Amino acid sequence: MLFSRSQRRNPAYRQGFMEMLTVAPGIAAWGLMTGVAMAKSGMSTPDVLAMAILVFAGSSQLAAIPLLAAGAPLWVILATAFCVNLRFVVFSAHLRNYLMHLPRMQRLMVGYFVADLTYFLFTKRYPVPGTTDQERADQMSYLAGNATINWLSWTGCSVLGIVLANYIPAAWGLAFAGVLALTGILCSLATSRMRVLSAFMGAVVAIMAYALPLKLNILVAIGVSVVLCLVLESYLAPSPREA
Repeated sequence: MLFSRSQRRNPAYRQGFMEMLTVAPGIAAWGLMTGVAMAKSGMSTPDVLAMAILVFAGSSQLAAIPLLAAGAPLWVILATAFCVNLRFVVFSAHLRNYLMHLPRMQRLMVGYFVADLTYFLFTKRYPVPGTTDQERADQMSYLAGNATINWLSWTGCSVLGIVLANYIPAAWGLAFAGVLALTGILCSLATSRMRVLSAFMGAVVAIMAYALPLKLNILVAIGVSVVLCLVLESYLAPSPREA
C-alpha cells in the first residue's frame, strides 16, 4: 500500500504533508469550484460523484465538463482530456527511476495519486532517485504524505461542491480562485526558457483560436506548443561532434 503504517511513521511523511499543506487552500478552492461546475453540468449526481473520486485530474475535468454538457462527440472529449493531461506522460517518465523498485500495482497506485504540485514538490525535494533502501523509503514516505493532503483537499472539496452546489453563490468568486490556483501551478513549473515559451505560445494560440467550436482552441494550443518546443529542442540540441 502507498499509505502504509511504516510510511506514516517515517518523519519524511510529515515533511511531505506539511509542505503540501501550505498550498492546500488553493487546491481546495479549485476542487470546490470544479465540484460546483460538475453538479451544474446536467450530469446525474452519481456520475459526478464517480468522476470526482475516480478522475483525479482537475484540468481535464474542467475541460471535459462543458463538452459533455454540449453533447460533443466522444472523440473530441477524449482527445481534449488526453491533450490536457499530456504533461503526466513527462511526469511519469521522470519518476520512473524513483519507482521501478516497487511492485507494478503499487506503481499504478502512485500514478493515480501524483498530481502537478505533488510532482513538483517531490522532485524539488529529491532531485535524484534514492540508491539505498532507507533513501527509497524516505522518498516514498514523503510522496505519501504529500499525496495524502493533496488528494483529501481536492477530492473532499470536489464532493463538497457537488453536494452544496445549489447553496454556493457565484458571488464567492470560486472560478477566479481556481484560475489563481492554476496560475500558481503554472508559475511554479515555468523553470526554464523552453517551459516559459511553451506556456506563452499556448496562451497566445488559445486566444487566437478561441472562436473554434467545442473548445478545440485548447487542442490547437497544446498541439502548437508541443510541436514548437520539440522542433526548437531538436534545433538547439548540440550535434554529436559538438558534444
